[in-house]
Amino acid sequence: MKIDILTLFPGMFEGFLNESIIKRAIDKKVVEINLVNFRDFSKLNNSQVDDTPYGGGSGMVLMPGPIVDAIDAYRKPFTKVILMCPQGKVYNERKAHELKEEKHIILVCGHYEGFDERIREFVDEEISIGDYILTGGEIPAMVVSDSIIRLLDGVIKKESYLEESFTNNLLDYPVYTKPRNFRGFKVPDILLSGDHKKIDEWRKSEQLKKTEQKRIDLLK
Repeated sequence: MKIDILTLFPGMFEGFLNESIIKRAIDKKVVEINLVNFRDFSKLNNSQVDDTPYGGGSGMVLMPGPIVDAIDAYRKPFTKVILMCPQGKVYNERKAHELKEEKHIILVCGHYEGFDERIREFVDEEISIGDYILTGGEIPAMVVSDSIIRLLDGVIKKESYLEESFTNNLLDYPVYTKPRNFRGFKVPDILLSGDHKKIDEWRKSEQLKKTEQKRIDLLK
């Protein structure tokens, strides 16, 4: 898979691309991540990419030219172009599994007051990571990239994500490790029994219990 990220601030991705599982996935060539500064596509002498909004108002609006030119430069016939935007459909695990099947994704990161509305005509869909506002689309682009990359073959063991939260529309079951007794809080006896059938039943029961307590909306 290849992911092109269109951003005004490529330096924000330094730690994201050079640590932990994402770095290993890149080193193993499971994924290629390319940072594109769409300021490079500005046709103005000062490399300007934003301007004041028509009709008045606060802030600066990203102009369509640099962003759309950058999209055109990297888009292939099979590319999916995604605008990171608070007006988009709220992201979830199901969408991550859908996107991991794509060969090439372009993620467009906004900044400042917002996008010129016409940019929306040149993307395939819009994604939001939640009902709140951030200073730009860089962190959402990292979130979406991370959630997709970890699902790609060879990045982590498949068993690691098959029973995670949201995979079956339930939260994950409780997990424990040593010591057996920590400050009076003990590991449930069932996990020490060696009876894997009963352990599986307990875990499924705990998933349902947790979901009912914390995210009953998932059951609806």
